[in-house]
Amino acid sequence: MSKQTADFTDSWRKKRYYYFAFVTIFTLVLPWINIDGNHAFLLSFDNLKLHLAFVAFDMQELYLLPFIIMLLFLGVFAMTAMGGRVFCGWSCPQTIFRVIYRDFIETKLLGLRKRIKNKQIEPDMSLMKNKFKKLIAVLLWTALALIASSNFMWFFVPPEDFFQYLLNPNEHKMLFGIIFFTTLFLVYDVVYLKEDYCIYVCPYSRIQSVLYDDHTVMAIYDFHRGGKIYDEKKHKLPSSSQEEIKSRTSESSECTACESCVSVCPTHIDIRKGFQLECINCLECADACTTVMGKLGKKSLITWSSDYEITQQKGKTHYWRAKVIGYIVLLTGITIMMGIMGSNKEHMLLNINKENRLYSIKKTSDKVIVNNAYEFLVQNTKKENMKFYFEVIAPKGMEGKITIAKPSKPFNVVPGIKKKKIVVLETSEVLIDDARKDNIIPIVIRAYAVGHEDKIVVLRKSTFTYPRADVIRNAKFQEEV
Repeated sequence: MSKQTADFTDSWRKKRYYYFAFVTIFTLVLPWINIDGNHAFLLSFDNLKLHLAFVAFDMQELYLLPFIIMLLFLGVFAMTAMGGRVFCGWSCPQTIFRVIYRDFIETKLLGLRKRIKNKQIEPDMSLMKNKFKKLIAVLLWTALALIASSNFMWFFVPPEDFFQYLLNPNEHKMLFGIIFFTTLFLVYDVVYLKEDYCIYVCPYSRIQSVLYDDHTVMAIYDFHRGGKIYDEKKHKLPSSSQEEIKSRTSESSECTACESCVSVCPTHIDIRKGFQLECINCLECADACTTVMGKLGKKSLITWSSDYEITQQKGKTHYWRAKVIGYIVLLTGITIMMGIMGSNKEHMLLNINKENRLYSIKKTSDKVIVNNAYEFLVQNTKKENMKFYFEVIAPKGMEGKITIAKPSKPFNVVPGIKKKKIVVLETSEVLIDDARKDNIIPIVIRAYAVGHEDKIVVLRKSTFTYPRADVIRNAKFQEEV
């Protein structure tokens, strides 16, 4: 092959294979990486925790999850606005699985298919040897599908727990059920449903047209050079009509009608029809046309470009347009907000509930004591035993008048276990002299870890109920213990 020809034979397929290998290895390895027991991403329903960027968040801190969902959706929208259905062709698990099964197992490993470049001709299953090869292919893919299903579960059950659960299947039927049915689906999807999933099942193909504009980059056929093969209604022109079109313009006669772009297409479309929802931007058609046209010393008739540049021929593609910049601003803003909220992670979780009884009153020889009882639910999210205590912040003018009756000293809380603690606050002072009604006094509970008062601290709003004046006067006398 001459140097001139070689310049036109850059393979998108090889780039995709390398990228698929990277994505596969990354997805398999990521769940195994942890720092101090925390994973890059783990949504654990067993432990009710979310691990994000090697920081563990309790389920009470799941305010970060909506940010992750927004990032995923807006990220896909931004990717589609810029590069069309590029996610489908380059990152979608369905596409990667089909390439592994069709190109590697069926074609390279077993020779069930003759050539990777011809995806339209299915193997002749009337031959016994092909039936045997098909069986081996399905069994091999089933084993890989089982690994893929397990890998999926590792983002919900970490590997260190997952393999322990395998030893006790009766106690983890839900886990095994999900893996079993996910594996069955992957076998049916990849072996039998194939690219029909992309065309008829996946909802992404239905919404992508809303996200496209004239500058969206996609695999596109240049009919100005190659000539029109289809009319405006996407009906194929007869050969005589094609020849008539080509005879009018010498530049419109480059397409050789070899249909290599058609035979190589995994979704079974003809890119020469123009924009089609089924196109996943895998660029295999561009590779095929590059090879054919390269032998003639010409550039490919199919390129990764925009309708604005190729079909309308109005100028260069505008990559950084208002829509794309808007997506980038939104994604950046959401990321910053998530980072700020994540950095304010509480290392101590505290819920405060008042008991049903509003208050209790104890009258001694020289004073009347009003008690309010609370139930504190405390959780230590650090990985070490810690002692917790708290103080009461009363409104202005009442400072120091509401004190802690119980507990009288700091208490231990072990990591990862919620501790219930009954707390009693009391006052012997006259907080409010109101003869009409009980008074609800707003207070703030400042809870902290002993020895880490400046770092591990939470503030919770609550109330202290003080009875009306006649209730105080009519309180029964009790001996002071």
